[in-house]
Amino acid sequence: MANTLRPYLTAVRSTLSAAMCLDNFSSQVVERHNKPEVEARMSKEVLLAPVVISRNENERVLIEASVNAVRVSIKIKQADDPERLLCHKFTRFLTQRAESFVVLRRKPVEGYDISFLITNVHTEQMYKHKLVDFILQFMEDVDKEISEMKLSINARARIVAETYLGQFIN
Repeated sequence: MANTLRPYLTAVRSTLSAAMCLDNFSSQVVERHNKPEVEARMSKEVLLAPVVISRNENERVLIEASVNAVRVSIKIKQADDPERLLCHKFTRFLTQRAESFVVLRRKPVEGYDISFLITNVHTEQMYKHKLVDFILQFMEDVDKEISEMKLSINARARIVAETYLGQFIN
């Protein structure tokens, strides 16, 4: 992990660890319903204040917690048009396979690229610290993947340009 990324990820880790104190909580409005309150927003008293952890204006994490769920939304760094396109395609690829990731939401929160929803059921079935590790590992890996894809595209474009322009030199 890069030294510039370490404080950012440490802040996300500590905030997520604190927010993951989830409990089974039935709806106060509808009998026998147990919806994630962070999504349903039926009872304002069970919602915690949302926390935004920002590395810069293009890279941030929104953590919204309630008594029975935590929603983590991530804005991935996109410096230029190729990175925007790669990020969009990559997140679209992942969200189409949301069932495989269990905690991944199909549609991200407005203004963010990808969102995770962790409920009390997930924390009962899985280790909390492993869920936090998964999200942090995802944050690290998505930056690496997009950077590697951008380098690959630039290398392929260079080869194509050399081949094409090589026809006119002879």
